Amino acid sequence: MSVVLVTGCSSGFGLEIALAFAREGDTVYASMRNPAKADRLRERAAAEDLSVEVIALDVTDETSVRQAVADVEQRHGAIDVLVNNAGITYAGAVELTPEEHARRLFDTNFWGALRTVRAVLPAMRAAGRGTIVNISSLAGRMWSVPYGGFYAASKFALGSVSEALAGEVAPFGVRVVCLEPGNFATDVRANAYVRETGPDDPYAADESWMQEFLARSSGEGAGDPAVLARAAVDAVRDTNTELHTLVGEEARMMTEALQAAGTFEKWLPGFVTFAESVAGPRPVGPSGA
Repeated sequence: MSVVLVTGCSSGFGLEIALAFAREGDTVYASMRNPAKADRLRERAAAEDLSVEVIALDVTDETSVRQAVADVEQRHGAIDVLVNNAGITYAGAVELTPEEHARRLFDTNFWGALRTVRAVLPAMRAAGRGTIVNISSLAGRMWSVPYGGFYAASKFALGSVSEALAGEVAPFGVRVVCLEPGNFATDVRANAYVRETGPDDPYAADESWMQEFLARSSGEGAGDPAVLARAAVDAVRDTNTELHTLVGEEARMMTEALQAAGTFEKWLPGFVTFAESVAGPRPVGPSGA
């Protein structure tokens, strides 16, 4: 039985991951910035008679991260499994995205994960064991779509650091896995923050079109988050899991399309055609004319 700490558990992937490890009989600490939002998790756990302990942890706050990890370690010693799931999404034109928006994104998706990693690693190294599972995204593996540049950059950064980290901690018996899901039915899009646009904004119509595509793609046909949760459990149990592991049929199909295209220049027109099949014709110019 392992001691598992999961971040971002109020909904979506995090909620399902916490429940999946609890079903395995592990000791699960489901963390979130605001534990008052844990009702759905508690109801699901109670319905299955599962034991999940909810704790406060804000990945953007160093003190919060250190305190939460210290509290768990005081009770159990080293944490066996860290699942870095907390994340946010954002869409906006590269030229006009406010710097504070991009920094907020990186503070959660990249630095937030690194804060928790740095907090758990000393005890993991001392124990000579541990697994770190970083929930990344297909966006951190494929070419970036229009208006998704900053989100993709945050996930590419997480993947790159995961690679370096894996090589550094392997001699201490610690493993690192980066799960890269495609399109799944979570609240992440609904809770996304977007760039404000006005009538004279040169990107407004095109950006709105991309938002429509992303919204429709996240609806009917999106994957079950429980699939990603099962992949997280399997990644911990199977020591042969590759560092970069795709999750979901869409992720595999998109990766195959990238490989078939060969270059970004050949891939982009095909992506736009696909997006148009979902969201309608792409606007041309700021007025859509």
